[in-house]
Amino acid sequence: MFNTIPAPFFAPRTLLVTTLISVTYLLLSILLVGFKQDQLVLIVIFNGLYYSSGITRKFITGFSIFIVYWIIFDYMKAFPNYLFRDVHIEGLYHAEKAWFGITTDTGVLTPNEYFQQHHHWTLDLLSGVFYLCWVPIPLLFASWLFFKNRPLFLQFALAFFVVNLLGFVVYYIYPAAPPWYVQEHGFNFVASTPGNTAGLKRFDDLAGVTIFQSLYAKGSNVFAAMPSLHSAYPVIVLFYGAKGRLGYINIIFAAIMTGIWCSAVYTSHHYVLDVLAGMCTAAAGIILVERSIAGRGWFSRFFDAYLRKII
Repeated sequence: MFNTIPAPFFAPRTLLVTTLISVTYLLLSILLVGFKQDQLVLIVIFNGLYYSSGITRKFITGFSIFIVYWIIFDYMKAFPNYLFRDVHIEGLYHAEKAWFGITTDTGVLTPNEYFQQHHHWTLDLLSGVFYLCWVPIPLLFASWLFFKNRPLFLQFALAFFVVNLLGFVVYYIYPAAPPWYVQEHGFNFVASTPGNTAGLKRFDDLAGVTIFQSLYAKGSNVFAAMPSLHSAYPVIVLFYGAKGRLGYINIIFAAIMTGIWCSAVYTSHHYVLDVLAGMCTAAAGIILVERSIAGRGWFSRFFDAYLRKII
């Protein structure tokens, strides 16, 4: 009476496939980026949920899209984009100043430079809070969608994945230094520059924590400022929140989106141009996914097949 899981749940073929996936991931990770405890945690979570129950299997199958995104992001450390193309530093800085420069008594400043000189503790706290929403809000929204509307969940997950892929492609086509890099190193290229909390350090100091210091120490590549995927994610959330007709919740999503956009510039992590590029990347990814699902090609068939696995 204790056997509530059907026999096929632990079928030899299933066990073999998940074991091979886990071992391959671990070995490839060690080869490319070195061993980290996070890798074992991910393997344990994946296998634990996959074999715990029917609903957790469907849940982790659906969220495998996000897992694949994270793995690709992590592996980018093994292939720094500055090895493939020159990093854009000075040209991007002057373009930002030409388009969005702020005239002061000491000359024209980029918005980042202006806020570096004119910041306030309340804005420092708010910017940190908004930036902390970058990944948790999309993941929490995805979790909610999984239990409430799985077709919309899958659309959201695929859009999230495609938007990231588009962003990663641009990172390699157009490596770009963030504003804080210019503040720290000028226009000189310094390979393997470590991540930097920039203006978010003020949040850490005010809150007495090292949240952002820890996060940016794990960054895959500092020369990946254009487009700003920080700015793209809340656009995806708001679009599918609107598509799901979530009403007043979308007002919260819109506020978080605006807050992240402003915080990206205020903390010197992105230029306004990076933020605009992030918006465009999000729009391009959403349109591509929506049209592909509505069509009759391979993507539509893939969507239907994947949906059947998680329904």
